[in-house]
Amino acid sequence: MNANKALKSLFIAVPMLTLAACSSNQGAEEAVDQQTNQQQQEQQQQEQSGVDVGAVERQKTPEEIRAEKVAELRQENMIFFAFDDSRISSEYAQVLAAHADFLVQNPGVTVTIEGHCDERGTPEYNIALGERRAKAVAQYLQNLGVSSSQVTTVSYGEEKPLINASNNDAYAKNRRGVLVY
Repeated sequence: MNANKALKSLFIAVPMLTLAACSSNQGAEEAVDQQTNQQQQEQQQQEQSGVDVGAVERQKTPEEIRAEKVAELRQENMIFFAFDDSRISSEYAQVLAAHADFLVQNPGVTVTIEGHCDERGTPEYNIALGERRAKAVAQYLQNLGVSSSQVTTVSYGEEKPLINASNNDAYAKNRRGVLVY
């Protein structure tokens, strides 16, 4: 009979414990819902107040701005020349104007202009032609307001080709002036 009483009390106790456990979970869910509602209300208040706390952006230093500009200018730093010529084509006016603007605004920055040639001609002639090309670019920049103290020139002649080949496309790419910061 004691076993029978124990079994009956077990049948009553288990459902009661289950109900008690469910009711405590409902309280936890209500607390989470309440916290979520409170966060939503705070967010709405911030939006209504006109304060955007996530949109603050760090200001760049002048050095960072200058470094970004130099990196941008390095993307377009070559001036190509016609065969046996040191005249600058009008198609490079914007490229050189951008370089000149940067150099005028940053008088502490210097640039070296390299003059290059294709492999045709004697080494002596190509060194002289490379020098004329580099000086033509330097003069163009100086005419746009760049100080002569910011510009140096060097001629490599045919010694540093961009493309190692002996065809017209390679020759055209090797006849160049390069602005190096």
